[in-house]
Amino acid sequence: MPVPDKTPDSPDSPDSPASLRKVVTASALGTTVEYYDFTLYATTAALVFDDVFFPDASPLIGTLAAFATYFVGYAARPLGGIFFGHFGDRLGRKNVLIITMLMMGLGTFAIGLLPSYDSIGIASPLLLVLIRLIQGLGMGGEYGGGVLMTLEYSPAHRQGFFTSLVHIGTPAGVLIPVGLVSVLDATLSTGTYDSWAWRLPFLASILLVGVGIWMRLNITESPEFVKMRADREVQSLPVRQVFTRQPGTVFFSVLAKIAESGLFNIYYVVAITYVTTELDLPKGPVLLAVLVACAVECCTLPYFGALSDRIGRRKVYIAGAVFQALLAVPFFLLIETGHFWAYTLGMTLGLGVGHAAMYGAQGALFSNLYPVNVRYTGLSVTQQIGATLGGGLSPLIGTGLLSAAGGHWSWLIVYCVGVAVVSALAATRLGRGEAPSTGTPHTLAETVVPERTSAP
Repeated sequence: MPVPDKTPDSPDSPDSPASLRKVVTASALGTTVEYYDFTLYATTAALVFDDVFFPDASPLIGTLAAFATYFVGYAARPLGGIFFGHFGDRLGRKNVLIITMLMMGLGTFAIGLLPSYDSIGIASPLLLVLIRLIQGLGMGGEYGGGVLMTLEYSPAHRQGFFTSLVHIGTPAGVLIPVGLVSVLDATLSTGTYDSWAWRLPFLASILLVGVGIWMRLNITESPEFVKMRADREVQSLPVRQVFTRQPGTVFFSVLAKIAESGLFNIYYVVAITYVTTELDLPKGPVLLAVLVACAVECCTLPYFGALSDRIGRRKVYIAGAVFQALLAVPFFLLIETGHFWAYTLGMTLGLGVGHAAMYGAQGALFSNLYPVNVRYTGLSVTQQIGATLGGGLSPLIGTGLLSAAGGHWSWLIVYCVGVAVVSALAATRLGRGEAPSTGTPHTLAETVVPERTSAP
């Protein structure tokens, strides 16, 4: 939609610092809602869903079945990314983002109302799969639009920093539901959480959705998209251009994404499963360790985003992948001790350093791989296929490898190191992502970092 003309001094002008702050906040809220859902589902699947929706299976097989429905949501994301990316590139970012947030948030709320297997039989897990499919479609279009709105409003030389602020929504989206689960589990009587109180965090998600929708209704369209449309550069079929003109970019960016997404889920989803099912230890300490690690990552993400503006996106991204490969064995040795301090140290290193380095640089690196007129589609394809192969499969792979090794993590190490090395090597081929977007420069903190015009 056309954006009304505003003077540069107007608080609502696309060139104003106030507009950039508003866009960053709205985009971060969208990411928070996205990861609130996926974290809450993954955490509850590891703790409760085997009994609620798959009561006839053994504990480990029931957990695998719950993670399979978790993967269904991820599997729908590439299709959602292509579908909503198409309209985001043709009609604009803003309206698409409102629709995707509603699909995600209302789906999470609906899971909180879903009857158990004991109440309605096989219809219960079938409805769960249907909800996950709808959510996956919405989530497929959410990430690309949120990051692009921020990137296309940001000063070209600070895109790494500002897109990393959007990514704070990921650890925040873990922090909030895990915090709620921890509080409920610690304060309610034994068995209450597993019986019915697990529904409360799902129902509470409607509050985040309400705030997020309100924020998105009060932002203007991306200035780079408005200019692109005014110049009549809109593509009739963006996905065709992405796959026919940049197949190598898609291939290597997807591979580069796998470790960032996959290892993130290993650090908290599979680790929680390992502690509670294989070590048979209480879930409280490991959940608290996740909270500490996510709080640290909220602080380290902007640091790595800003660092990527200074020394290059790929250098920071690759360093994060290599760090996680080296961390794999020490991480599980720490988790195996069963001590809270060890959980906290391992997860803080994994999330607050290794993952934060990759994720902090990722928004600007991946977005700049594609031209403005197909950027929503291209970024969504990279993000959602990579996330499906990484984060979507890693709980299934991780739990399966634990089962195959008789409950030990030895085989899981091969997966962790393998995906980290593959992603690091793939990232070396993403030189185009170093170049900043060439849209209109904006005014917030213009002089902090000298503008980079070429890859380092």
